[in-house]
Amino acid sequence: MRLNAVAEATELMLDRLLSTAPLPGETLRPARFVAALRYATLGGGKRLRPFLMVETARLFGVEGDGVLRAASALEMIHCYSLVHDDLPALDNDDLRRGRPTTHRAYDEATAILVGDGLLTYAFDVTADPATDPDPAVRAALVLALARAAGLGNMVGGQVLDLEAEAAAEPHTAEAVITLQSMKTGALLRYAVEAGTLFARADASAKAALARYGQAIGAAFQVADDILDVEADEVALGKRAGKDAGRNKATLVAALGLEAARARRDRLAQEAIAALEAFGEKAGILREAARFAVARKS
Repeated sequence: MRLNAVAEATELMLDRLLSTAPLPGETLRPARFVAALRYATLGGGKRLRPFLMVETARLFGVEGDGVLRAASALEMIHCYSLVHDDLPALDNDDLRRGRPTTHRAYDEATAILVGDGLLTYAFDVTADPATDPDPAVRAALVLALARAAGLGNMVGGQVLDLEAEAAAEPHTAEAVITLQSMKTGALLRYAVEAGTLFARADASAKAALARYGQAIGAAFQVADDILDVEADEVALGKRAGKDAGRNKATLVAALGLEAARARRDRLAQEAIAALEAFGEKAGILREAARFAVARKS
């Protein structure tokens, strides 16, 4: 219920932010382009990243539109990465969240610009005083988001992913763990870190939640690797079984299915253990760790 509530609130915030009305300093928002932005962003996905940010901030009693704005900006980054990942030059996928990918629904050039627009706008939203009145908090959020989404994490992880596809030698578990920590884990870790920044949490709390974010991010990606093998396309909302066919670097390939399941479950327990100091207040975040590994899509 809490996941659905945050997803609905994020959807409403994204709907507001992705309107055709220009902001102060903007000249015009082209109608067809806005429609493509909305197609790529609205009406799909679990919104797990916004959920983690909202619930981490809520752990400290902080909530409201500012957190939702930052959470929506994070979702824009995530959606931009999916739009670009689906392009013919990268994964060349036709299906995302049960419907045609953005470059299929519109065209390839529009999809590239959708990604560019979402990436840029995410930093606009995060840096806006409406997100937090304290400029130091906004600056910290912008820096952390840039580090998570940039060349040393998400984008760099995508580069490693492409290199792995072309590799002749088997993928080692160590290399896959590094790649996944960058490409997928970084934005999930940022979601938790951002919640602590909004809360002005102390160093001890930040450290515990950093361990939580690290573990849940890794567990989520192992679960994705397993789902690509076990789930069908209807449940996934995208092409199943593509990882093996493209020589993708996955922990199922590196470790085998049973060992990957064991790692997934161990990481979920590590995430839960990291929350011990927060007691019952962290119950929802514990459930999020369980959900990350038990989900079917």
